[in-house]
Amino acid sequence: MVAASSVQITGLPGRDTECGAIRRLVDGLPDAGGALLVWGEPGAGRSVLVGYAHRYATRCHRLAGAGLADEAALPYAGLQRLLDPLLDRADALPEPQRGVLRRTLAGAGCPADHRLALSMAVLGLLAAAARERPLLCTVDDVDRGDPPTTEVLGFVARRLRHLPVAMLLTAGTDAVAAGVPRHRLRPLDDRAGAALLTDRLPGLAPRVARELTAVAGGNPQALADLAEVLTPGQCRGEEPLPDGPPLDGALGRGYRGRLAGLPADTRRVLLLAALDEHGDPVTLVRAARADGTAIEALAPAEAAGLVRVGPERVALAQPLARAVVAADAPLAERRAAHLLLAGVLDGPGQHLRRTLHRAAAAEGPDPVLAAELEAAAGGAGGDDGVAALHRAAELSGEPRQASARLVAAAGRAWAAGQPRRAARLLAEAAEAAAAGPVDPVVAGRAELLRGELELRCGSPSTASTTLLAAARAVSGVDRIAALGALVRAGEAACHTGDQFRYAEVARRVAVLRRPEDPPDAELLTALAAGVAATLRGDHERGGPALRRAVVLGNRLTGPALTPAALTGAAVAGLLVAVDSAAHRLAQRAVELARARGEVSALPRALELRAIAEYWLGRHEAAADTSREGLRVARDTGQVNSAGVHLGMLAVLAAVRADRETSLCRIREIGEAPAPHSRPRALAQWALAVLDLVDGRHEAAAARLAALARPGTGRGQVLIQVMATPYLVEAAAGAGRRPAATAALAVFDRWASSTASPSRRALSARCHALLAARGSADAERGFRTALRLHPADAGAFERARTELLLGRELRRSRRPRDAREHLHAARETFGLLGLTVWAEQATTELRAAGESVGTPELPAARLLTGQQLRIAQLVAEGATNREIATRMFLSTRTVDHHLRNIFHRLGIRSRTELARALH
Repeated sequence: MVAASSVQITGLPGRDTECGAIRRLVDGLPDAGGALLVWGEPGAGRSVLVGYAHRYATRCHRLAGAGLADEAALPYAGLQRLLDPLLDRADALPEPQRGVLRRTLAGAGCPADHRLALSMAVLGLLAAAARERPLLCTVDDVDRGDPPTTEVLGFVARRLRHLPVAMLLTAGTDAVAAGVPRHRLRPLDDRAGAALLTDRLPGLAPRVARELTAVAGGNPQALADLAEVLTPGQCRGEEPLPDGPPLDGALGRGYRGRLAGLPADTRRVLLLAALDEHGDPVTLVRAARADGTAIEALAPAEAAGLVRVGPERVALAQPLARAVVAADAPLAERRAAHLLLAGVLDGPGQHLRRTLHRAAAAEGPDPVLAAELEAAAGGAGGDDGVAALHRAAELSGEPRQASARLVAAAGRAWAAGQPRRAARLLAEAAEAAAAGPVDPVVAGRAELLRGELELRCGSPSTASTTLLAAARAVSGVDRIAALGALVRAGEAACHTGDQFRYAEVARRVAVLRRPEDPPDAELLTALAAGVAATLRGDHERGGPALRRAVVLGNRLTGPALTPAALTGAAVAGLLVAVDSAAHRLAQRAVELARARGEVSALPRALELRAIAEYWLGRHEAAADTSREGLRVARDTGQVNSAGVHLGMLAVLAAVRADRETSLCRIREIGEAPAPHSRPRALAQWALAVLDLVDGRHEAAAARLAALARPGTGRGQVLIQVMATPYLVEAAAGAGRRPAATAALAVFDRWASSTASPSRRALSARCHALLAARGSADAERGFRTALRLHPADAGAFERARTELLLGRELRRSRRPRDAREHLHAARETFGLLGLTVWAEQATTELRAAGESVGTPELPAARLLTGQQLRIAQLVAEGATNREIATRMFLSTRTVDHHLRNIFHRLGIRSRTELARALH
């Protein structure tokens, strides 16, 4: 067995597809042979898959080889090492082929006109070796060895169909073995990354696992290297995480080994590529020419998997590869390369990049260059803006200036969605400030940013205290910033379920209010006053203030138009139930954040857009928005926003009666959020809806009643208001009408203060549920609700009211009147794909004396999300064991789901299932 790549990991999380392809390749033997090329960047797990193939192919002869860079200039060296164990079988070959094979492997070379004979000899030798038992032949890193060997192996791989031989090749590129089926190894997703990490670090915090997967770029070896260097505090999420994998880890050493074997010209051009993070080919061509070489010198580096050269971008394989290339170059060479790049960046839009390279080459403090760099950064966001201010701070002559520039850099890093980088810059700013006199304004702005980082990525209760202190520090010099800090402190109080604290926020905002306030300041003061009044139930004062905030949000222009201001106006819109306006404001905030690169603002804006879509009855759109918000929140380390999006997804799945998806989302929320936090409240709401669907009214009512304590300002009052229709229905079903009275009174006061027909419809339905069964009041309430439900929105809520009215009429011994409403409910639920609700309407229709069958729904709509995924994999031909591996389930769980799928669809076989889905 020949040793393969020096970059190796163990374990196979996230590689189910490739493992399945390998199994199919081996399982086809001896009836049919074949080949497979697996390619991907160093550390992606190629060698691990080769090992997996050898472990799986226990009934086969196994032959292993590997491409070695040290032998890349020796023609057929790789072929000689691979075939050496089989040469005693060469006598079975016909004479011309036998002679060519022996001469070539003895080092005599192979003339061009004998290459076909050589390739046929290798094919024949493998066939001879497979006569007794099938043969598995693997060659790892085939692209790193000598090209003649690669050509012969490609020839053979394309001709194995009728032989009992399977060939597995791995490479860092797909530019080898043309015509051979191939799989690219993609970066691991969050789940697979977490599985790999927790296998090495049991008890690792889920948030840390997600962040490390992002740091590693989903590279398995990078994750393994990071796991080796984490401290216990980092594992618990209590200390800052590394910026990247360690340079001296297995992946870093692998890159360094590849770098060492490159020609000098290649290393010089590769250094230029590593230092120019924009990867602009035109810049690199000019810089290489100025250095006396050409971009073509990168070919060996590309073959080594260190760089990818495209028409629009020259990209290093991994951030770690960039770091290794830069770190291995002597300081003088790095400085010279930076100055070379600065010299060719002479275009009109390249001033910032040019100045950055000049600054990178500077030695010691240079206040003039620091000022130039700060001016060049201007309003630039993203990596360039952050890097410019950071370097300007390093070149600053005074600690006070350095601290101010570091705080500014941290602000831009946070806006770009890089909270870890922002936190590190704030720590550097604090160190710089400690070396000289403290600027109170800069210190206040630093505290404001720390507070926002805590609000989005850390402890909201700590954030509230920090933001209140920051508002006090900057109120004398930046009133808008102080108002923004206070509004965020109020948001933190609401997130933790401490709404009673909002009164202090509103009092301090009122002190900062001025009669001549510009629109952005007036919006914040109106929002704070309106939220505070709403939380204490004073809608007569709260409503006008919040409506004013909505109006002001629509009028913002110029510097006042920010994602934060728009999200504030969207909050106001939701609180006064102008859902369409709130949706438009949240959507504008999303668009503006994207246009400006303010990635950190996206999760909150998407959160509000999802809530607006929920109220508008667009549940599918709300789920799509929350999935996007969850992705961005996780990408930007915003664990608190991620928890809210998970909670919304759990509620939306529960409303669809998709138990499995809802419980999965609740499990993802985990135990980290505080007991009375918004994510926990949303999870309880989702569980209550599932209880209600299953007829557990007592449990549902208890969950929802515990969300808040009306009149105390404690608990998730706003979530309980949203969930009140479910609380009332559950309490009525459990015969506990008094349990819902207080919550309904709060909901009624709010609904009656709005102009929203949908809120009033829900209020009427709640009162109908609490009225005596069979009474005129109950029927009147349901019919009022039907009249108020908007015709162009909220089809689900209207159908729910139709179902409840039909049930009421049927139980009042009026089956004929009930059927009209039950049919309407059943039809709507069917069109929405809500199977369980449609079945409830069907059950009521049967109880009303009508003979009806199972609702005719598309197969995909009859299944939950997880059931549908399993059904699709079955239709693709996957076995239960393969499905279990791919979906991280047990085989028993897959069997259970499959039985339920067959029952729901009324089928008996996998063949029928495939037909049902298509």
